[in-house]
Amino acid sequence: MKEYSLAIAWDWEFDKDFIEGIEQACASRQVSTYRIELHNLEETLRKLQSGELLFHSFYDRASDSNEAFQPVANYLHQSGVDQVNPHDLIPHAADKAAMHLELMSRGLHVPQTIIVAPYNTAKEIDFSEKELERLGKPFVIKPANTTGGGTGVILDASGINDVAEARKYHQNDKYLLQEKILPAMINGRRGWFRVFYAFGEIIPCWWDDHTHHYIQVTSEEEIQFRLKGLRTIMPEIQHVCGLDFFSSEIAMKDDGIFVVVDYVNEICDMRLQSKYADGVPDNIVHAIEHCLANDASLHERRFEHSKSIS
Repeated sequence: MKEYSLAIAWDWEFDKDFIEGIEQACASRQVSTYRIELHNLEETLRKLQSGELLFHSFYDRASDSNEAFQPVANYLHQSGVDQVNPHDLIPHAADKAAMHLELMSRGLHVPQTIIVAPYNTAKEIDFSEKELERLGKPFVIKPANTTGGGTGVILDASGINDVAEARKYHQNDKYLLQEKILPAMINGRRGWFRVFYAFGEIIPCWWDDHTHHYIQVTSEEEIQFRLKGLRTIMPEIQHVCGLDFFSSEIAMKDDGIFVVVDYVNEICDMRLQSKYADGVPDNIVHAIEHCLANDASLHERRFEHSKSIS
């Protein structure tokens, strides 16, 4: 039997640098890694099932977008292999309607929202144009479960006809109708942030929602512009979603209140800023690579300990 500390499933070409960075961070800790890719999917599953191959932990960046990876992901989940962002937590974390209600129940500020049933469940809209008025104009329309990369999001809706039309695109999905949050201007920047949560580490970034350009928030800026609240919000979101590694979009309004705008991004885009203008600053990507390697090392030690006492 061949054993590996961490298996990584991936199929997005732009993940290459991130995967290599995780491997390097793991190698520096004597943590072995195994890539699960399209070319070795069937072989990997066969060897797992026959007992020729064993993984101590698993990071899945593929099965959400490529069904071909689901048999391996399902097998490892059912086998009880430790997972980064456990497989059974993902559907709930990715459901924006569920996250909206749970975050609101924990006292976090979220946009004014109307949740609409899927078109295939209720074709007729059960609210009036007047009820939409509390959202203001324009308002935002977004499907609850199919918004990766902004898919299906309408940022400038103005009336009930826009809602009726939008619901037809993802007919089995709930929709969120939300007020459009206008961020404060802070020292010449839009007060819009993307904040990473990685195994207890919290990394806040300025993230312009128009250009998608990142700049890491400095410790001095956290104090000067009263941004410490970003660090208290993320553990609350993590408590609700249960994930190890995710990001959230948070805006600061003119009155200083933080509003969680996009709740849980469970598969973070880790392209390097040195190669892509809208990528994540390289030092942050590398810090997260080390967080993942540390987690794999921890699982490895637990595995070895359990083996020694069994």
